[in-house]
Amino acid sequence: MPISDRTAQLRKGVLELAILAVLDREECYSIAIIDRLGEHPALTATPGTVYPLLARLDKAGKVATRWVESAGGPPRKYYRLTDEGRAALAEGTTAWSALSEAMQQLLGKRGEA
Repeated sequence: MPISDRTAQLRKGVLELAILAVLDREECYSIAIIDRLGEHPALTATPGTVYPLLARLDKAGKVATRWVESAGGPPRKYYRLTDEGRAALAEGTTAWSALSEAMQQLLGKRGEA
């Protein structure tokens, strides 16, 4: 099902937080991160979306990487949260909760006069 432009814009804003949340649970390589996001249809993302986000998180010091040899192919780059990444996740979680609560209140008042 194609997604609307509005849905794409909303998702774009939360994917970084979603990636941090995935990495808070376990160290992952990029395709595993994409698969974990895909378990939640609203967060499904392509490699072309996730790879730049991972590069930005790495550059910002929010994730650390390491290469691991793979039995069935080329080495895989694994990502894990750093202390800065955990702090960003905590800050993002607080911001998301406040934003989500405010939107639920506003959307719940639709149609009220």
